[in-house]
Amino acid sequence: MPVDQKTIDALREAIDEEYRSRATYRSVIDAFGPVRPFVNILEAETRHADALLSLFECFGVEPPQDKWAGKVRAPTTLVEACRAAVQGEIENAAMYDRLLNQISDPEARKVMQRLREASLERHLPAFRRCLQRETGAD
Repeated sequence: MPVDQKTIDALREAIDEEYRSRATYRSVIDAFGPVRPFVNILEAETRHADALLSLFECFGVEPPQDKWAGKVRAPTTLVEACRAAVQGEIENAAMYDRLLNQISDPEARKVMQRLREASLERHLPAFRRCLQRETGAD
């Protein structure tokens, strides 16, 4: 199925961000053990990347390679990891807001909208709870 260059560029940016998030959360698990919500959201990030990869396949476009695997350092503390994850999910949702304005393909829009909602409605609240739990804040 033919697709315009703006959509391809948006998909490339989105998958790169999903790869980065996945590598970041994996580094936290490597440093601090299988802590929640990082273990759950790591699995979700893999599903997100898979959803984007299916769009690349559908459009007959070669996806970029994961340049982040094994190259992201974990923050020094779990509190810092939770804080960084909160900020990362906010930035992830903002990226999808911007990308959604650049693409016209309905299937790509649907997938990106779902990924945006996952960041805002599930991942962000989970990481905020993590930060509250680790800092003892209400």
